[in-house]
Amino acid sequence: MKSNRRNFLKLSGLTGISMAGSNIASALNMQGVNKPAELNAKPGPHFNMSGYAAPKLEKVRIGFIGLGNRGPGAVMRTSKIEGVEIKALCDLRPEKANGAKQKLIESTKAFNPDVYTGGENEWKKVCERNDIDLIYIATPWHLHTPMAVYAMQHGKHVATEVPSSVTVEECWQLVETSENTRMHCMILENCCYDFFELLTLNMARQGLFGEIVHGEGAYIHDLLEGNFSKEKYYDMWRLKENFRNGNLYPTHGLGPVAQVMNINRGDKMDYLVSMSGNDFMMGAMAKELAAKDDFYKPYANKSYRGNMNTTTIRTNKGRTIMLQHDVTSPNVYSRIYKISGTKGSSLKYPLPGKLAIGHEEWVKADEYKKLEEKYTPPIVTKLGEMAKRVGGHGGMDFLMDWRMIDCLRNGIPLDIDVYDAAAWSSIGPLSEKSIATRSNSIDIPDFTSGAWKTNEPVDVFLQKGGNTKVIL
Repeated sequence: MKSNRRNFLKLSGLTGISMAGSNIASALNMQGVNKPAELNAKPGPHFNMSGYAAPKLEKVRIGFIGLGNRGPGAVMRTSKIEGVEIKALCDLRPEKANGAKQKLIESTKAFNPDVYTGGENEWKKVCERNDIDLIYIATPWHLHTPMAVYAMQHGKHVATEVPSSVTVEECWQLVETSENTRMHCMILENCCYDFFELLTLNMARQGLFGEIVHGEGAYIHDLLEGNFSKEKYYDMWRLKENFRNGNLYPTHGLGPVAQVMNINRGDKMDYLVSMSGNDFMMGAMAKELAAKDDFYKPYANKSYRGNMNTTTIRTNKGRTIMLQHDVTSPNVYSRIYKISGTKGSSLKYPLPGKLAIGHEEWVKADEYKKLEEKYTPPIVTKLGEMAKRVGGHGGMDFLMDWRMIDCLRNGIPLDIDVYDAAAWSSIGPLSEKSIATRSNSIDIPDFTSGAWKTNEPVDVFLQKGGNTKVIL
C-alpha cells in the first residue's frame, strides 16, 4: 500500500469524537491516528535539507517583515554583523516600519533600506525582489508559514520567529517547499543559543552525562495583562491565539532538549500525550474588562486555553521529554531546562544553572568553574562577551543571528533546519488534538521521511566557519 506523507493529516483530523471510555481509543486506532509515524513519509526520493550547504554568500542581503515587538531588535542586531546588507523593512503600520528605519540610520549610516508599508500584501514585494537573499519574519504566528513559503518560492532563504507554524499542514508546507526550492528555513529559536544550553549541549556531546534518558523544558511566563493590552499586539492577535487549547509555545523549552537528544539526527520524536487544566483566569479577565470597556465584549464569551499545559513526548530510542506551558498564572519566569543522563544531570531555573555528576549533590562552585572552562564551546568563547554587549535576551539572540549569517556566508549547513522548524512547532497543534481526545497519544510525523536515521548531529561549535566579524 502506497502512503502519502500527508496521510497523517487526514487520519488524525478527529476533534469531535463523541464516544467515551475505551471506545475513544479504538476509534482512534481504526482511523489510523496511532499508526506508525513512518507511514507519514513521502513516497519516493526527496531532497534532504538536513546537512545541506547552500552556495556561500559574500553578502547576506536581508529583508525584514514585521517590526512590532521582535523585529526592530533583529534589525539592530544584524546591522552589527559583517557581510550584512539591510535592504528592506516591511510592516503594515507605517509608524513601525519608518520608526525601525529611523533607529537604524541613527545607529549606523551604512544602511538606507527601502520601506514597505500601508498594505496587507506589501510583504510580497519584499519577497519578490531580486537583490535579497534572506527574509527575516517577525510577524504574528499565523503569518509565519504563508510568508516563509512565498519567500522560498521566490528564491529566498527564510528565518522565522517561533513557532514557525500553527497547524501540522503548515509544517508539511514548510518542509516540502524547502526541499523543492533548496532554500533554508530556520526557526529563530534563540534559547538554543543561551550560554548554559550551549555549555550542556557540549557536555552531552562529549559524554559527561552518559546516555541521555530524559529532558524537560517549559515556557512559564506571566503574560496575562500583556495579552489583553490594546497596544502590545496588533489586532489583539496574541490574545486570539489563546482560543486554542494546548502547548501553544513549545519551542523555547523543546529546542535545546531536542538538540541534546539529536532529534531528527539519530533519534526522532515518536508520539505525545498532552493535558491541560481549566482556564482559571483568562475568561474571568475578559469578562471583567468587558464590563468596563465595550472593546473587550467580543472576547468575554470565548473559551481560552487552560492555565497549565503539560505535554509528554517519547522518542524512538525510548527517551522522554516533558514540556510545560503557562502564560497566565503569576509564576516567576521559568524555562525549566533539565537534562538527565545515566551519569549526571543539569538544571536551569531557578537561576543559576546547576550540574550534578551522580545523584548526591550539585557540584560546588569551584568544580562548576572547572567544568565550565573545559566545556564552554568555541562560539561562546569567541563571541560571548560581545554578544552580551550587543544584547538580546542576554546575548543569545545575537549569537543566533551571528551564527545564521556566518553559516550563510561560509556556505555551511545551518544549525537549525526546516525539519526542526516543523517538528518543534508541530507540538502545538498535536497537543491540541491530544487534549481534544481526552489526552490520547498522538503520533508525531517524521518530517525527515526517514532521513533521521542517518542525519549527522548539528555543529554549533565552529568546526567550520566562525570567521564573520562583529561590528560594534
